[in-house]
Amino acid sequence: EPKRKAAFGSVGRRIPYRILHVINQDGESLGNMHRAEALKLMDQHNLKLVLLHENAEPPVYRLMTGQQIHEEQLKRAEKKKANPKPGMVQKELSFSSAIAKNDLETKTKQITQWIEKKYHVKVTIRQAK
Repeated sequence: EPKRKAAFGSVGRRIPYRILHVINQDGESLGNMHRAEALKLMDQHNLKLVLLHENAEPPVYRLMTGQQIHEEQLKRAEKKKANPKPGMVQKELSFSSAIAKNDLETKTKQITQWIEKKYHVKVTIRQAK
């Protein structure tokens, strides 16, 4: 399985790249620099390094305050909620036509919960022998 993308946040001192493109907390480019220089800058200004674009050459990191990181995480969470994943979730439930009353009530409650979660529900009723 492909490795899951880490959540947006500070990378601390675990930077696998030697050369980085660094952006300061105001959004201005500081250019390409060695990992050690970026860490020194991070310590001097009491900021955290955050990976923005891993696939760029060299990878882009940004110096951010803890507050900026928190705000960005909230923005990303809101965006993720607003854009549901492609492909609707479909739930399927099947039962016999001779189902007991209590079992039918239980399954009805389950269907109601799925509908509240905006799932597509498919119900199959099999004929009793």
